[in-house]
Amino acid sequence: MRSLLQFSQNGARGVAVLDETGGIWRLTGASSTRELALRAASEGVSLRDLAERLAADAIDPANVTLLTPIDHVDPAHLLVSGTGLTHLGSAEGRDKMHRAAASGETLTDSMRMFLMGLEGGKPETGEIGVQPEWFYKGDGDILVAPGAPLTAPGFAEDGGEEPEIAGVYLIDTDGNPLRLGFVLGNEFSDHIVERTNYLWLAHSKLRQAALGPELLLGELPASVQGTSRILRDGQLLWEKPFLSGEANMSHSIANLEHHHFKNAPFRRAGDLHVHFFGTATLSFSDGVTTQDGDIFEILADAFTLPVRNPLVRETGSAAVKVRAL
Repeated sequence: MRSLLQFSQNGARGVAVLDETGGIWRLTGASSTRELALRAASEGVSLRDLAERLAADAIDPANVTLLTPIDHVDPAHLLVSGTGLTHLGSAEGRDKMHRAAASGETLTDSMRMFLMGLEGGKPETGEIGVQPEWFYKGDGDILVAPGAPLTAPGFAEDGGEEPEIAGVYLIDTDGNPLRLGFVLGNEFSDHIVERTNYLWLAHSKLRQAALGPELLLGELPASVQGTSRILRDGQLLWEKPFLSGEANMSHSIANLEHHHFKNAPFRRAGDLHVHFFGTATLSFSDGVTTQDGDIFEILADAFTLPVRNPLVRETGSAAVKVRAL
């Protein structure tokens, strides 16, 4: 069994497995990935083994609606976060944005952090490497379902794609993080805000994110090859290959996981985490300005199904007024 899918059909939710041939099989007795993961943890079996045991009848994908592959009944208990400057070459695009801050031989903060990762981001087993850049994106409410619009708020200056792989985690009853698998996603960001001042990186990341339908089970291949593209009015506007997986990263996944989960508040029993691992490929770095109606499409060889979402830009942004109570 290759991946897990969540779906709805006739008002009811379900979980299915996607096999190596593209076949989709309904799982009996599971209405969510989280529920299935909790059961696997309590029985002391792998998620893959439990899914194989519960696989039942085949599903026609035309008769179901695919959902995000992970969610929580209380979205506040799903944390979406990520890391940057983790991929070989990832400093190039970022450095283009921040180079104005440098003079002579002075390196930007982005380049310094990238070089720190190159030197110490892949420690020996059992050792702790250098910590990466880290950012918060939001809770479970920001995750956009397959095919649904990615919305740039009215105050946003940009709505740009970031093709990335993310790890999906459940915190068990003893406070230990369990990796459920990996997802392909679009870590949607505001690159103009980030370019204006690096200290606004946190603001630029407070946006929605799209996930592909698949939760890839098992280990991530060492090298993942993908394509990120933007379509406008049915025509290809921009396209570029991207690489991910540890062979193409300056940090190991274990190092990224340690520096996220070393924080005790992120190990609260029952919570879910979606943690993006970063990218080196952005259309913004190539001078692309996205607009309402553009379609982002991200594919990768480790995943069967793409991440495909249209861009919608909200209009206007009134000041938020706070009333004293």
